[in-house]
Amino acid sequence: MKSLTSRDNPLYKRLKALAGSTAQQRRSGHALLEGLHLADAYLQAAGQPETCVVTEGALQHDEACEIVGRIDPARVHILPDALFGQLSSVVHGVGMVLLVDRVAPPLPERVTQTCIVLDGVQDAGNVGSILRSAAAAGIQHVFCAPGTVYAWSSKVLRAGMGAHFLLNVYEDVEAAQLTTRLDPELLITITDSHGAKAIYDTDLSGPLAWVMGNEGAGVSTFWRDHAALRVTIPQPGGMESLNVAAAAAVCIFEQCRQQRA
Repeated sequence: MKSLTSRDNPLYKRLKALAGSTAQQRRSGHALLEGLHLADAYLQAAGQPETCVVTEGALQHDEACEIVGRIDPARVHILPDALFGQLSSVVHGVGMVLLVDRVAPPLPERVTQTCIVLDGVQDAGNVGSILRSAAAAGIQHVFCAPGTVYAWSSKVLRAGMGAHFLLNVYEDVEAAQLTTRLDPELLITITDSHGAKAIYDTDLSGPLAWVMGNEGAGVSTFWRDHAALRVTIPQPGGMESLNVAAAAAVCIFEQCRQQRA
């Protein structure tokens, strides 16, 4: 393991630039995974990171030491705690960051199983939560339309809690490009609070393409025009709508329930 003690170190400068800019992360094709849970999830699913930076203080924790012990020592850099603050966006976290290559799978030629389309979802917490629900339900493909927040940003990664490494996540997928790849039997499905059938009274047992829309504007015109199913989530408490991440979870797991039955 190497010690990294200077703010002028090229690796430190690189990590600082990435930590301070989602646009820089996107351009570089890299992602920063902060914290023990994300580090452990990545090591289990994807193997070795490009670089691991761990603070002197973190090495006092048994769990951090166990994770570091699974990484090639040549890739590990020990950082004084005082320098870690400019790399971190987590309050009171354990000082560990992995620098990894962003996974960018090619678009599948044909999509035959249930998938999710994020149609301009802009809140990082919502996107991460939806990815987490999708991974928990065994969904394989999540397509992010232009206008959706960058799925590999640090905030989305934290909210996803390792879901990224169990999914195929596709960025900037145009709607017209995707529809040609959806199997005809895979029904495009949207939530709609006006005149749609209650989700619990709708047959969701087959493969579906769930389209989750923007927090304010909802699903775009293109997807509304191409929807084969429109469902609503009954809300007896009287709220006008659900948060998009909550709505996605309800939809995904109602489909799981019906498929089990």
